Amino acid sequence: MGMTKNDRNDLTTFGLLRHGQTEWNKLKKIQGSSDSPLTSKGKEMIAEWSLSLKKYNWHRIFASDMGRVKETVSILNRELNVPVEYDKRLREQFWGDWEGLTLPYVKETFREELEQRVKQGWHFTAPGGETRLALKERTISAMSDAGRKWPGQNILTVCHQGVIKSVLYSIAERKFLPGDEKMLKANSFHLIGHRQDQFSIIELNIGRSK
Repeated sequence: MGMTKNDRNDLTTFGLLRHGQTEWNKLKKIQGSSDSPLTSKGKEMIAEWSLSLKKYNWHRIFASDMGRVKETVSILNRELNVPVEYDKRLREQFWGDWEGLTLPYVKETFREELEQRVKQGWHFTAPGGETRLALKERTISAMSDAGRKWPGQNILTVCHQGVIKSVLYSIAERKFLPGDEKMLKANSFHLIGHRQDQFSIIELNIGRSK
């Protein structure tokens, strides 16, 4: 069943969806604040998502203002046809000196440094980049503002993997440390609620309808 404005007693419901696969994703390059276009596979996957997501009765889309997200939103809205608001606070984590490098290269070339940085949990940052904590704070601020602005609505939030992880790990009180049990599955979306400045997890790892 789809959601309506009164289903959850004015609980604002956010659906968290990552943008489609990009050319840099395909090459395993770290994008962060950089950008690249969607691949044909990425476009196809988002078109499939647009059909699956129609049942949720979205009132609007709230999204990162990066190019790969705008391209994703354009495809989604061919089916959903709802108002869109972009917010730069939903941008991906800034990876500083490592942006544009491939993840395998970073793991091989900076292995010891990467291991030490990852052990810092929420304080992880690439050289010259942004901490996960800073990412979480700006993202939660953006979504809290949206929850207060549109109480009781169903808001599809289209953004980035790092953004989604920061929100969900924060709600679940995860420490973001190596060895933590895996929480999220690839190619899925998630539902969270917001009421009186408090977030809650409704459902994780929802797949596309077949």
